[in-house]
Amino acid sequence: MFTKKTLVLIGILIATAVLMTACAGAQGEPGPAGPAGPAGPEGPAGPAAVMNAADLTCTECHNDTALITSKKANWQESLHGQGTAFIEEGGNKNCAFCHSGATFSASVAKGLAFNAVESGDANPTHQDCRTCHQIHTTYTKADFALETDAPVTFVVSGATFDGGNGNLCANCHQARRYMANFAAKDAAGTVIPDKYQASVRFNTHLSDQGDIILGVLDVNEILGVEGKPGAHYNMVENTCVGCHMGGSETANHRFRPEVTACVACHADAKSLDVNGAVTAFEEKFAELHDALIAEGLLNEDGSPVTKNADGTPLLIDTKPAAALFVYGALEEDASLGVHNPNYAKALIEAALAALAE
Repeated sequence: MFTKKTLVLIGILIATAVLMTACAGAQGEPGPAGPAGPAGPEGPAGPAAVMNAADLTCTECHNDTALITSKKANWQESLHGQGTAFIEEGGNKNCAFCHSGATFSASVAKGLAFNAVESGDANPTHQDCRTCHQIHTTYTKADFALETDAPVTFVVSGATFDGGNGNLCANCHQARRYMANFAAKDAAGTVIPDKYQASVRFNTHLSDQGDIILGVLDVNEILGVEGKPGAHYNMVENTCVGCHMGGSETANHRFRPEVTACVACHADAKSLDVNGAVTAFEEKFAELHDALIAEGLLNEDGSPVTKNADGTPLLIDTKPAAALFVYGALEEDASLGVHNPNYAKALIEAALAALAE
């Protein structure tokens, strides 16, 4: 039994609780978080990670197939793989762009042409995989992408070569000089009108294939030749690559054109002498060779005559000089006229006519 005093006390407590509940305000904002507690003990080690071969993108290329080795074996048979000019010329700033693979790759990445290289390569290299491809950039097959396929503006002529993947080749395979570079000068350095000075290199300096394909040599106007791009520029997908490599992932890295590439356009081709075009070129080129010898402008071995009988420099009139330059330019193209047959034929015929005047 509760006493009267106890009951009074309980009533007071109940009344106080009711009053406190009725008078309570809205809940306030939470207080700041307390300090972090101490770190718990380290848990047990998890299971070792397992890396599957399929997870390694390197194996897209580096695997037990001949994907890389076949290309390397082909490349080693090519002039790009066998040539030794990089040893002699790679250290020369005027030559390194084409003669050192590393300088070529670095220059292309900077958007530079061969005439903008500021120094030679102290450690020149062949033109190898890394020269043309973006090797070990993504560590996937995307590394087979070319360093560039952007159109090329030729340094000498200003013409634009836009031939797909063949644009990579055109960076080097263009003339470094034209006939105008051989204008004769007197002792004071003044140009002698309508005279050209012979040189052992009275040509475009090797690898002028791009200029021949486009038909843009500066002798066109002198000889009255209408230069036009050849069918191998207009009709062959990826130009140089289409003919010299077949254009596929399993491309021919010897860079030697094969009849199997020709039959896509020349269905009945049995050799590279399609429709006798190579034979016809060789005959006309031999005729030009003999005519230049008869004119006293060419030696039997095909090198230009550079001096008169008295030992003074040989100066040549414009049209005979143009004929000599045609000989050198087509010789350096080294395609036996195939790159642009109609243009090659027109050049030789105009050169022969100039010598006959």
